[in-house]
Amino acid sequence: MFDCGLGELFVVRVAGNIAAPSIIGSVEFAASTFGTQLVVVMGHTQCGAVKAALQMVTRGSAPESQNVRDVVERTIPAITELVAGKDQVDDALTLSATRANVRATSSHLRHGSRVLEQLTDEGRLRVVGACYELETGRVEFLDGV
Repeated sequence: MFDCGLGELFVVRVAGNIAAPSIIGSVEFAASTFGTQLVVVMGHTQCGAVKAALQMVTRGSAPESQNVRDVVERTIPAITELVAGKDQVDDALTLSATRANVRATSSHLRHGSRVLEQLTDEGRLRVVGACYELETGRVEFLDGV
């Protein structure tokens, strides 16, 4: 995606780009052990985890698997304000919710870990959010990055 070869990126993937403890620990490991200077939290259009969270909030329908439910529940705080009073999930709402979730996860990484916060404060690490458009291959960086 970014014209990088093997070993040039430390990739941590998880459904819904959530900031679960194991993910935060993996990012801490990359930054403190390998000197990673840039973390990109990348959501994507048509994200199934975000759609499931929207369905859970608007219709009360939860995934049967507790593990999937855990992923979905971690996205809900980021999207709750967006769905207030809405009962229909469409592409525009899904995209807005995906962006909100990316921003929340980026913030959580910057401020929810002493290790990452210190590296960020020292200017040794930058955490940014982005959204990958599956339809076009375009990457939109969020918040003026």
